[in-house]
Amino acid sequence: MTLFFQQLINGLSLGSVYALIALGYTMVYGILRFINFAHSDVFMVGAFAGFYFSRFFTRCSIVGGVTVTVLAMATCAILGMTIERLAYRPLRKRKSSNLAVLITAIGVSLFLENAGQLVFGADYKAFPALFPTRDFSTAGGLHASSNQLLVFVVTAVFLIGLQLIVLKTKIGTAMRAVSFNHQAASLVGINNDRIISFTFGLGSALAAAGGILYAMLYPSIDPYMGILPGLKAFVAAVLGGIGNIPGAALGGLLLGLIETFVKGSRYSTYTDAIAFAVLILILIFRPAGLLGKFQVEKV
Repeated sequence: MTLFFQQLINGLSLGSVYALIALGYTMVYGILRFINFAHSDVFMVGAFAGFYFSRFFTRCSIVGGVTVTVLAMATCAILGMTIERLAYRPLRKRKSSNLAVLITAIGVSLFLENAGQLVFGADYKAFPALFPTRDFSTAGGLHASSNQLLVFVVTAVFLIGLQLIVLKTKIGTAMRAVSFNHQAASLVGINNDRIISFTFGLGSALAAAGGILYAMLYPSIDPYMGILPGLKAFVAAVLGGIGNIPGAALGGLLLGLIETFVKGSRYSTYTDAIAFAVLILILIFRPAGLLGKFQVEKV
């Protein structure tokens, strides 16, 4: 039982990071109905932004850690809105096909990865401790670090905050209107471009927070660090129901638990294969995801 609860703690902390990244995927898909594959590289930029901002603030302090995280989130929010403005908006104005948008997203992803190598360097960098760390242990041998607890708490706070924004604010109402029907939203005075840009900024800020939390758990960063977590976060979004915010969070937590328990078994070498097998099974048996709703598309 000690091993079970230990893996449960590890899985929830890892799944919380996947959930934060998956929220960005699901928000953009809910508005535009396409997958922003550059999102995983915004996650990487967030980790590097935290790495460089940490040089100017006191490390291992709550104020310094919060300041670095907020600055990294602001940086990635600007980056996300810039990507939307320069790469995706022209395609949307020309009513380009989904294939063209998908290829553009892959191109932006490759650009960020290679630009990261040029700007940050290709070598691995040790991520500094931003917050005071403490280890907790029980008499039964159960261990948990303050970073693991912090990751879970921060994810819960961001999830609740995002739900409040979407359901209780004017801009959240506009986001839901644009998601439901772009043309009808514009007819009632909603600026679609502004709402879409805000969505990209908000999702990118969450990705930055995820990048910093992931780097706190696994303190080694490089320009390609976002590829695998980004793919798994996409799996998590599909698992929970892409376009559904609680579904993305649920999918992230479930995938983190599955991955952690598999790593602790004799099938640990097949961890990534099992994660993507989950995606295949969901697409076969429940394409809408666990919390997603089936929608009939009219021709």
